[in-house]
Amino acid sequence: MAGWVLCMTLVLAVLAGAAGETRYEKFLRQHVDNPRTSTLAAHRYCETMLARRRVTAPGRPCKPSNTFVHAPAEDLVAACSRAPDPDTEFHSTPSALSLTACRLRGRDTRPPCAYRARQMQHHVRVACRDGLPVHLAGTYAAPQ
Repeated sequence: MAGWVLCMTLVLAVLAGAAGETRYEKFLRQHVDNPRTSTLAAHRYCETMLARRRVTAPGRPCKPSNTFVHAPAEDLVAACSRAPDPDTEFHSTPSALSLTACRLRGRDTRPPCAYRARQMQHHVRVACRDGLPVHLAGTYAAPQ
């Protein structure tokens, strides 16, 4: 009985922690993986990371796309101190960063979710609140 109580206490503590997650913490959980996590099956990086980071979950629709940035969170925070991009409210990183773009294979958003991973070096565009990134608005290649 004591083991059951301890287990339930831990489950409730984890759930309470997730409910108390700030927008910045959620941004970090969903988008920052530095250094890049090596998975047992490299071709399953997206499925593994999206499940580990609770971006996808059984019984919920698959997220059509998600990007993981393989750079220190400080690089993304620094973008928030830069002037917004012209005609937008978004801020861009001054240099291209290593990232993995995960895109859902096919159009079916019902689990199991299967993703295609693409590694690239792109600038990252973020929305900021109180000087911290809270939304990954997109990425773009450096102008040639």
